[in-house]
Amino acid sequence: MQNKFDVIIIGAGAAGMMCAIEAGKRGRKVILLDHAKKIGEKIRISGGGRCNFTNIHTNNKKFISSNPSFPISALNQYTHKNFINLIKTHNIKFHEKKLGQLFCDESAQQIIDMLQLECDQAKVTLKTNTSVESIKKLESFLIETKDITYESESLVIATGGLSIPKIGASKFGYEVGKQFGINIIKTNPALVPLTFSEAFLKKCKELAGLSVEALISFEKNIFEEGMLFTHRGLSGPSILQISSYWKLGKTIEIDLSPQQNIFNYLLEKKNKNPKQEINSIISEILPKRLALMICEDLKISGRIADVSKKLMEIVSESINHWVIRPIGTEGYRTAEVTLGGIDTKELSSKTMMSKKNKGLYFIGEVVDVTGHLGGYNFQWAWSSGYVAGQYA
Repeated sequence: MQNKFDVIIIGAGAAGMMCAIEAGKRGRKVILLDHAKKIGEKIRISGGGRCNFTNIHTNNKKFISSNPSFPISALNQYTHKNFINLIKTHNIKFHEKKLGQLFCDESAQQIIDMLQLECDQAKVTLKTNTSVESIKKLESFLIETKDITYESESLVIATGGLSIPKIGASKFGYEVGKQFGINIIKTNPALVPLTFSEAFLKKCKELAGLSVEALISFEKNIFEEGMLFTHRGLSGPSILQISSYWKLGKTIEIDLSPQQNIFNYLLEKKNKNPKQEINSIISEILPKRLALMICEDLKISGRIADVSKKLMEIVSESINHWVIRPIGTEGYRTAEVTLGGIDTKELSSKTMMSKKNKGLYFIGEVVDVTGHLGGYNFQWAWSSGYVAGQYA
């Protein structure tokens, strides 16, 4: 039968293509289906078009899951070094930006082209613009599309999460999970800008475009990276990182000057240069617009000599321990990834196969494994895709 395959993979993103390549290398007859016209759209738009394809500091501590040890097996079977070696064999030049993040020197399209070439070499059949209308399991899996019904022994779901719907994100993978009796961990937008009430938003708008290095904490989770004021609230790497942990109704704490104890700094200034104006002192530490806003909010001005210790403590608290309460996030529209998904208790960590549905695999973002910002989510796609490709 022409439409009979060993492996059907739904979703031609990072994880799906990696799985197709590996299964094809094993001599399996593989078809890769995707509802979009173009493959790998998330790869194409990532990292400002240069694709932050992995991170040299990858380990399971950089991932969020209801079962934190679940990613270990896949990450060990296919490491960041394995992917770097693949990149090198295709002569793709790359660089480390910061914190172990690796980017293409030229374009994210190079990664897509590499994966497509690898798929071709592994004799993978690729069908784009193909929507799956139903999935049935009899002796084998039957995948119905508008025109054709495909049959396979193994079925791999690599359809991603709900983030960035404009490039085709959908709940398809979760629906398949439910159809086969698999538990779904509640989903939420992750790596996403935070939003605020009108009063706070007014301040953000006045400071829009201003960036500071900030240390942001929520409960025991701490990130120190850039923070950006925008017309819609707060963004930047440190905010995106904390958004994956933050819970609605709770506060976050921001240190706007992590390298400086503000109280001690003001005390030193008071002793050495008592005539200096308080706002000019704060402008030495923070961008001028932000410094002026803090002084206005606290209604402080004049010479440091005239500022009491009590007031210095208040200034210090507002800079080193600024506590704010977000009212929400920008949602899936701008979220880089989706938190939650297919319950890892339902899957084998060694193979990514469903424990109760032989031949059914889930990989990539659809699974309840969410990486930190910085290339970790792509590494999870490569690793989980590779693993399923060894067994599907």
